[in-house]
Amino acid sequence: MDNFFESGEKEALKLPNRGPVLFENNGQLHPSIVDSYSKYGFYVFKNVISAKELEDMDFDFKHLRSRLPLKKGSVIDSKGRPAISINCSAPTLQWAKPLSDPNGGTGSAGGRYPVKMEEPKPKLGSPEDIVYLILGSLQFSEAHLRLYGHPDLLKIAESINGKNFTPFNESIFIKEPGLGASVAWHQDGITHWENPNWEEGIHGFNFMIQLYGSTSANGVWVVPGTHKLGKVDIEEMVKKNGHPRLRQAVPIISDPGDVIINNRQLVHGSFANTSDKIRVTFNQGFHKRSSVLGVTGGGLHNARAVYTEQRIRQRSSLIELAIDARAQSYPTEQSYKYEPMKGVSWKKKWLPGTLEELKDYNLLDFSI
Repeated sequence: MDNFFESGEKEALKLPNRGPVLFENNGQLHPSIVDSYSKYGFYVFKNVISAKELEDMDFDFKHLRSRLPLKKGSVIDSKGRPAISINCSAPTLQWAKPLSDPNGGTGSAGGRYPVKMEEPKPKLGSPEDIVYLILGSLQFSEAHLRLYGHPDLLKIAESINGKNFTPFNESIFIKEPGLGASVAWHQDGITHWENPNWEEGIHGFNFMIQLYGSTSANGVWVVPGTHKLGKVDIEEMVKKNGHPRLRQAVPIISDPGDVIINNRQLVHGSFANTSDKIRVTFNQGFHKRSSVLGVTGGGLHNARAVYTEQRIRQRSSLIELAIDARAQSYPTEQSYKYEPMKGVSWKKKWLPGTLEELKDYNLLDFSI
């Protein structure tokens, strides 16, 4: 496994798809970056998040971690306080056995995880269950809400998905050292595989903002270029390879403050974290408006919901809220202008300390 990690890292660092964020005079992402992202299905933007913002994110994450339920099913945290999410109706905390693969080889998420990953044996005394994913994270973290309004990230979203881009969802992935669960090989996206207008970006993309960085041992692995192939037979891919350690895959190597953009159609997954380094990833995804308007949802949060114009406006208003929250903390920064909210009189304004008003906002996520 160590040899696999080492060789994968070398191959990953050979790829010409990492560097600083570069925009042209018209505010659009530099064409060389767009071309590289299109070719490989992912790009590593270096040093996007400032040291100050990383400190805020770290503070919020540690507080959030302290408020997790004492154990699965508990309504209190380790200090006896009411745990986060206990009153939420929307999906929030995702649990797994240490070093397990909770989804591989099951019918979970429409059967998108056809092959189970290796499941190393955890150390004696490990907890029975761990939280590996927090959904709807903007309602739990002001730092993530401010991050959601980051002007460079929103400009990238516009460059890839157009000025009227819409949200997808937000989450925090936690890959605990010696405990973190694996995520079986999969492609995100359910709704549009048979769409006559299918193209490589129809299921959107995710930003993966790295709090502590990611390594070959704790990070996401991808198979470059598979986002262009339509629905891939992952089970057959693993069978031909002879093992879940896909030889054509590479890890996404990053440092604290780096931001990865990855196409949701890319074949990707991660291995159980047997290393001594934690990975914490603040995820936030975006769609093209044409991919969601009038579409019936097919994902975890709201299958069978129809995505109307009103619903799109309601969910997209959180982008404007995040922009306002960020402006209050970074007054000298040039805020992003979100075109769909231009001229709208009911644009949301942020009042610090009112996260509870965002409770269950992720029931309006656009799962396609």
